[in-house]
Amino acid sequence: MAWTKILAENALDSGARQVVKVGNKNILVVNHENQLYAVENNCPHLKLPLKPGKIEDGGIVCSFHRSAFDLNTGEVKTWCPWPPGVGKLLSMVSQEKTLPVFPVRVEDGNILIDVPEA
Repeated sequence: MAWTKILAENALDSGARQVVKVGNKNILVVNHENQLYAVENNCPHLKLPLKPGKIEDGGIVCSFHRSAFDLNTGEVKTWCPWPPGVGKLLSMVSQEKTLPVFPVRVEDGNILIDVPEA
């Protein structure tokens, strides 16, 4: 693993989130209930940013079309259920895809993530 220091541990309070650039990737780092998560910031459906999305039931929900992904695994919880009548059409734009997640750890007062080279 190639760990990259991205933030000071105290820079991300509980409930906060921040996008950091690692190589050519935009990574969303989330502190949810004092647990750190790192996921690709772009929803795999239409590549829209996930940062404004809600955190609910252990997942992040895309604020644009309501696809939801597990923060631990990146697995799809729901794929394009909204808006009614249009969600089915939107779901055909791209195949259901897992959200890339990245290992996170805290060491010596810093948050580190492992992002493989693209």
